[in-house]
Amino acid sequence: MFARLHRGYAALLTSGCQILLLVIGLRFATPAAWRISLSLIAILSLLAWLSVLRRARVVADTPRSLVASAAQGYVELRGRGLPLAGSPLLSPLTRLPCLWYRYAVERQNGSSSGSEWLAHSNGESDASFLLEDGTGSCAVDPEGAEVLPARCDQWQEGEYRYRQWLILEHETIEVVGQFRTENAGEFNFSLAEEVGALLAEWKEDMPKLRLRFGLGRAGEVDLRDWERVRAEAQREVEQRRSAENRNRSDLHRLGKPDDGRPYLISSLAADRLVRRYHRWAWLHVAIFLAALIGLTKLAA
Repeated sequence: MFARLHRGYAALLTSGCQILLLVIGLRFATPAAWRISLSLIAILSLLAWLSVLRRARVVADTPRSLVASAAQGYVELRGRGLPLAGSPLLSPLTRLPCLWYRYAVERQNGSSSGSEWLAHSNGESDASFLLEDGTGSCAVDPEGAEVLPARCDQWQEGEYRYRQWLILEHETIEVVGQFRTENAGEFNFSLAEEVGALLAEWKEDMPKLRLRFGLGRAGEVDLRDWERVRAEAQREVEQRRSAENRNRSDLHRLGKPDDGRPYLISSLAADRLVRRYHRWAWLHVAIFLAALIGLTKLAA
C-alpha cells in the first residue's frame, strides 16, 4: 500500500504534510510551535526538491534508445502503447479500453454549504502492456513505477465525485526503467533433462521402441544398443530446440530497477514532463525559502 502511495501521490503527500504543519503552527501559535513547524516544512521541502530534481535529470539525461538496439540496463524508450494479447483492460468508472488506469471516488458528507469530501474507493491497475517503436516491442510492467498520465477526467454525480487517470491504447508513452531481454535460446530444462524425458516417453511403448531400433523381441537391452537409442533421442531433442529457436523471438521487458533508480512511465512528452518536474522543484524551493525567512524572523 505504501509503495502505491509513493508511486502515485508522493508530491501530494509532501504538500499535505506541509499544510498540516502550517495548521499546527497556527493552532498553537507559540514561538516553539512555529520553530518546529517551519523547521520540518523546510526539511520536507529540501527533500522533495532533491527528489523532483533527480527525476527531471533522469528524463533529461538518460539517452533514448530503440527496442531493437537497447542495451541491457537502465534505458529510456519512447513508442506507441499497445495492449497485450487477450481481454482488453477496461477502466472501472467509464469502461474505456486502456493500458493503465488509476481512479478515486469521494463522497460528499454534509450540506453543500459546509460539506467535506471523504474517500469512498480508489484503485490502480497493475497489468502489463506493450511499447512498440517500429523496431520491436517491449512488455512494460507498471508495478513499482511512478506513472504520469496526460489524461485526467473529473466529474460529479449526485453526492459522489469521480477522478480518473488513464493511459489509452495507441498513446505515445515514455518509459525510463530497467531493460531486460530473455533470449530465445534460453530453455527452462537442460538438454539432459529433455533427453531423459523423451527416453521415458519412448520406454512406455517398448514393443515399438524395439521394432524401431531392431532390439529384438525379448530380454534386456544391452548397453551398446541403449547408447544408440540415447544418441537418437539427443539428436531429436537438439533438432527440436533448433526449430524452436528459429521460430521464437526474443522477449524484451521493462521494469523497476533493482538499484533504486526512478522508474517512470508517462504519456506526457519528455520535454513537457521535465517542465512539470521543474515547476514542482521551484515550488519546493519557494516553500523552503519562505520557511527559512519565518525562522529568521522568529530568531530576531
